[in-house]
Amino acid sequence: MPASLRPAALADVPAILALVRRVVPLMQAAGNFQWTAEYPNEEVFRRDVERGHLWVAELDGQIAAVAALTHNDQDPEYAQADWDVTEPALVTHRLAVSPAAQGRGLAASLLAQAEVLARQQGLRVVRVDTNSENQATQRLFPKLGYRYAGEITLAFRPGLRFFCYEKWLD
Repeated sequence: MPASLRPAALADVPAILALVRRVVPLMQAAGNFQWTAEYPNEEVFRRDVERGHLWVAELDGQIAAVAALTHNDQDPEYAQADWDVTEPALVTHRLAVSPAAQGRGLAASLLAQAEVLARQQGLRVVRVDTNSENQATQRLFPKLGYRYAGEITLAFRPGLRFFCYEKWLD
């Protein structure tokens, strides 16, 4: 049965937090310290839901993946990337797939939803960044047509490097 995508509700936050708690140790074991026990947290996900930005993918009625699909939510440091920061974009943040559901195309489905939303909002570009240690996303984004747009650092995530990707829509 294929995944179903839908906007997240506040009632989904406990399941989303449980998913993240399963993902973070695997990320850290792979040398990717982008997420911790402190981030992303309940407050972050609640704010995403309240703003209408959080999407979930369900398999068999269970939340198996999550992503925040936001309009131009980019800190000033994103100007370090090789892209036009004046071009409005739909930006994917906090993308996570349950370990049990990895390899089933859920991240690609959520990124495709970002493209749908971008077109609905009259945007021509979608963007995403990932920790420099996240090998899986660095393989995925180019497969989906994203162009590597350089490396940045973020003040609120000291000591980490992030690779930026963007995709222009037809």
